[in-house]
Formats: sequence, structure tokens, C-alpha cells
Amino acid sequence: MSKKWIVVGEIRDGEFRHVSFEAIAAVKSIDSNNEVVGVLLGENISDFDKTMFAYGADRVLKVEHPDLQQYTPDAYSQALMQVIESEEPEGVLMGHTSIGRDLLPKVASKCGTGLVSDFVSVEVVGEETIFTRPIYSGKAFEKKAITDGKIFATLRPNNISALEKDESRDGDVSTLDVNIKDLRTTIKEVVKNTTSGVDLSEAKTIVSGGRGLKSAENFQLLDDLAEVLGAAVGASRGACDAEYCDYALQIGQTGKVVTPDLYIAVGLSGAIQHVAGMSNSKVIVAINKDPEAEIFKIADYGIVGDLFEVIPILTEALRQELVQS
Repeated sequence: MSKKWIVVGEIRDGEFRHVSFEAIAAVKSIDSNNEVVGVLLGENISDFDKTMFAYGADRVLKVEHPDLQQYTPDAYSQALMQVIESEEPEGVLMGHTSIGRDLLPKVASKCGTGLVSDFVSVEVVGEETIFTRPIYSGKAFEKKAITDGKIFATLRPNNISALEKDESRDGDVSTLDVNIKDLRTTIKEVVKNTTSGVDLSEAKTIVSGGRGLKSAENFQLLDDLAEVLGAAVGASRGACDAEYCDYALQIGQTGKVVTPDLYIAVGLSGAIQHVAGMSNSKVIVAINKDPEAEIFKIADYGIVGDLFEVIPILTEALRQELVQS
């Protein structure tokens, strides 16, 4: 029997996080007849409802308030609680992003129920909705179900394909006035880090470097390759510790966990701490001059060679190939 689910649409810098659309697809994969209520929290969120409809939402509920202009746990949790009380959904989904990891556990606790974090697939077995999530740094997977109360879950980006975009889709748009009070924190100013380009957590292709690059200047090699591929640039903790790049690029157990379609590991040894953050990539290409490097054990393709020779040749070859195509 179809049920109502809430998908919280996350907007950053005036654009949707793509994982919001993947969460809609996740609900529809449970039951194609499920009703997806896309919830938009913020201020001046004018035409974002059209995009949620295009990716499969059945209804959109807008919650606009001055205190929702920037994310704070207090304001957003109060607003979302009032949405849940109004809609009484079967469950609430959003992306396993920095906001999703902070907001949904807080709201789930207020509702007196559990949360499944970082799931990568979902299915129905009997009467239960079963979520699969990686454990032990991706070495194993466990299945989880919430058997009492509303279902709360966060979806790891790039694991469930979004529905095909259909801009002709439409639906009902409603608004909800919320009461937000007793805020303990307010945002005075947002200072962005110096990194730019494609967002790591949602990138389909990532070019990542380690200590083998030897200097911050040599990271330009990765930037050039990433520009050709339309990819994001990442790094190991070792490279960040050596000040070759900003910690915002760190991938691994103490950094970001990514699951791109293509992961190119350049000058990376394959330390377990780094592998924990990228081992579930769909295709892994390793470039290292040491044929015994651990990274080759998990790579789908490997190039044994000096990265300072390989990367410029690879970059130019790809540039020529892409120009011709």
C-alpha cells in the first residue's frame, strides 16, 4: 500500500544538492505509488518547487521564515518538526550531507524514533523497509529496519540514480507558517573556504592526490586533469597534513566519504584510512610508480609509472579525445 514520505530538499548557494533528487528516487523504489512530499526550508525559495516536481515529487511544501535563511540546528529542527506534525508521513529522507547528518538525528530523537544513516540501497521485505549501509570502513554491509515509529534515514550521494528529469511534471504547492523561537545560535556571517570547483561529495568523477605529488605546486597537475574531465579534486590526509592542499579536499576515514563513478588515485599508497573513504567508487584507476602499492589491490585499472610523466600525457590525450568527440 502506498504511503506518504517527506524528502527534505537541500539547497546550497542557490542550487539543489543532487542527492535530494536521489532521495526522491529512493522513496519511489520502495513503492512507485508512494506520495513524495518535497519540503523546502528557507527564505525566498521561489521557483525551487518546479525542480522537485521535475525529479518526481508529487507535492511540494514550502516553509519560509527569516530564521531559515541560513542553516542552524535549532531553527531547522523546529520547522521540520512542525512539518512532520502537519503531514504525519511514514518517513523522512534527505541526503547524508553535513546538514542531513546534523538535522535528521536531532529530529528523529525529538520524535522518539531511530535513524538509519548513510544508507546506499533500500528494499521492502514483507512489511518492513530494509536499508543497507556500509560498516567497517566499507568492508561489510549491514541491513537495518526501523520497526516502531516514523522512519528517518540519510542517503549517501551517488548510490541511487535520480529519476529522469521531466520538466512537464507539475503538482500542488502549499505553504506552512511555522513558529520558531528560543534560538541559541544565529548566523552573522558565512566565510567560505578557498576551495572551488565541483563538490566532492556529489562528484561523478574525482581526481585525488597523495604525498606522491611532493608539493602544493604539483597539485596543479590534478587541477588540469580535473578541468578536462569536469571532475572534482580530492586528497589524502597525508597530502593535507603536508599542506599541499586544503583540508576541505580530504577523503578518507577522517575526511569525506565519496562514491563517484570514476576515482583516479594519483600518487596514493592506498592506506586503509584513505581507502575507507573511496573504496565503494564504481571504477578506480590507480597511478603509482610502486607496483607493490596497496592501492593497486582495490583498483580496477592500474598504471605503473611516474605520475609526473603519466598525468601530463593522460591529460593531453583526454583533452584531444574529448575535443574530437
